[in-house]
Amino acid sequence: MPPLPTRTEAHLRAAQVTAPPGLAVDAIPPAGFRRFSHVVTLDRRDLDAAAAELFSWQVQRRAGLRVQSSDAVLVVGTVVLLHLGFGKAAVRIPCRVVEVVDEPGLKSFTYATLPGHPERGLEKFALSSTDDGRVRFAVSAVSQPATRLAKIGGPLTRAAQDLMTRRYLAALRT
Repeated sequence: MPPLPTRTEAHLRAAQVTAPPGLAVDAIPPAGFRRFSHVVTLDRRDLDAAAAELFSWQVQRRAGLRVQSSDAVLVVGTVVLLHLGFGKAAVRIPCRVVEVVDEPGLKSFTYATLPGHPERGLEKFALSSTDDGRVRFAVSAVSQPATRLAKIGGPLTRAAQDLMTRRYLAALRT
């Protein structure tokens, strides 16, 4: 996938996040928002290598998304345009990284949705070490439908979100 075009990057950087102020992935969501968290323990024991993959958008790529990012390795403020599908039917999924944690035993990032994203909210990807040295991978989100298509999709929208989460969780199992 080509890098994020300069004009698109400037547009995304200027955009306000669509997640409401105070929204948190690990808190009780406001009315109308859906919160979920799914966790898997990976067989791998290489937290730093897994984090390098996480912080370079490999999870999203392996889940089937096309990635155009302002930064090859994400940092707070990175903007990304994810694409699901191809051509004119592709769904554009713009986001901004709002938090990065890079500590011993814990590596994570959270992105917030930007205008044009089918959902409105936050999604967090977190890696941590287990007591036996394996890597735990959690994907958590709090969101509500934002676009007309996502709103009328109802259960199909939730099913699509759940499918992408399963793909994310499978992306680091290798």
